[in-house]
Amino acid sequence: MTTTPDTNTRPVSPMHPYADRYDVHGEMPEHGVSRDEILRELREMSTEEDSKGDSGRVSGSIYSGDHDHYAFLVEAYAFYAHSNVLQRDMYPSATKMEAEIIAMTAGMLHGDIDGEGDEGVGGLITSGGTESLVTAMLTYREWGRNVKGIEHPEVIMPVTAHPALDKAFHYFGINVIKAPVTDNYLVDIDFVRDHIGPNTVALIGTAGTYPHGLIDPIPELGQLAIEHNLGLHVDGCLGGFIIPWAEDLGYPLPPFDFRVPGVTSISADTHKYGYALKGSSVLLFKPKSLRREQYFMQEGWPGGMYSSPSMGGSRSGGLIAATWASMLTLGKDGYRSLASDIFATAVKVKDAVRSHPELELIGDSLFNVAFKSAASVANGGIDIFHVNDGLADRGWRMNGLQCPPALHFCITRPNTQEGVAEAFAVDLAEAVEYAKNPPSPMPKSGAMYGAGGRTMDSDRLRVGMFDRLDAMQEVGPR
Repeated sequence: MTTTPDTNTRPVSPMHPYADRYDVHGEMPEHGVSRDEILRELREMSTEEDSKGDSGRVSGSIYSGDHDHYAFLVEAYAFYAHSNVLQRDMYPSATKMEAEIIAMTAGMLHGDIDGEGDEGVGGLITSGGTESLVTAMLTYREWGRNVKGIEHPEVIMPVTAHPALDKAFHYFGINVIKAPVTDNYLVDIDFVRDHIGPNTVALIGTAGTYPHGLIDPIPELGQLAIEHNLGLHVDGCLGGFIIPWAEDLGYPLPPFDFRVPGVTSISADTHKYGYALKGSSVLLFKPKSLRREQYFMQEGWPGGMYSSPSMGGSRSGGLIAATWASMLTLGKDGYRSLASDIFATAVKVKDAVRSHPELELIGDSLFNVAFKSAASVANGGIDIFHVNDGLADRGWRMNGLQCPPALHFCITRPNTQEGVAEAFAVDLAEAVEYAKNPPSPMPKSGAMYGAGGRTMDSDRLRVGMFDRLDAMQEVGPR
């Protein structure tokens, strides 16, 4: 039974906003809670939380926002919600769906699944961008050891590459060299060239960087990979399902996919601009034999011979079914249409930023609009995080960036609603004025991934971030 506790004994924290509204379960209840009660509580919380994303005032995070689409995907998911596709003898339909997801993604990225030898492209379904990137790095570590005899493999990546790659290097004992970016915020090719050594196994470029939505010079990286017999992973986790449609829609786009000689793997998240449910991504390899470097097999286990195609053992058939259903129901024309709306909205947002001499765009992304202060605070410029505060006060949730301090507005389908871009232009103008004369010299916001830009002063940053991670996995006051 839901109660209304005394708020004096149940203080509400940002991480536990429901502690004063619903029972807090610090242990399993003696008697089961009714299904109606559970569903009511879930309905109330989710409806309240969805309202912000549905408003179109959130950067990234919510990629579809179409609740009819979600309902369809949930219906598809339900047929396989209970299934574990590790048991393919029980659920052979997973092979059909999984293989077709891989094939459709490869085709979108100009990879030939029917090609032979070095031309053939194969893939995996993973649980998200992090697993795709971690798996790619494991693959290159194993390839370096097994094929090139490199015991202490090294990877070169730009500083703008996603930190999930750093997680892979930490997990797998891979050395990393971080390449700086140029004034255009793209990887410095000369630095990469100068730092390729005998232990280098792979290079990394990004097609749609998280901070700025920009595409690294993949052809130049590809040429270096060919010259030195290296792998080249293109991280398209963010941009992989949105930028492939730009060419069809008449937008100029640097080459980044399997048409570029030297590209040996690409990751693309189906749960972002693929509009699938959260928990799915695709990792592609060229040649497909490269995929085998990360396979795992155990022969002598008493439970029987064991093998798995990727990091996960047990995997949800429901997510595979929902991802397959999303790609099929949209089709190429559906993806093009949504991309067209997103690109057009990004143009309006960029125009709004350009209208303020106090602000400066970082690059010219088709979908992820990054901008900073045109001058530093020391040189008379405004603090970009005061701009963020002004936007937050008006109901916007931007993403705070650092190195340099900046914001980005990653345009997704909810942002394409009528009037949203126009409202942003009005509120941005007010936020700029706010930043010229803020109530406090210290802004309330900063740069923290996945938290709308909110953080604390740098002296307490590490402890504060770890405290936040703890709080995300612990029950609230009770």
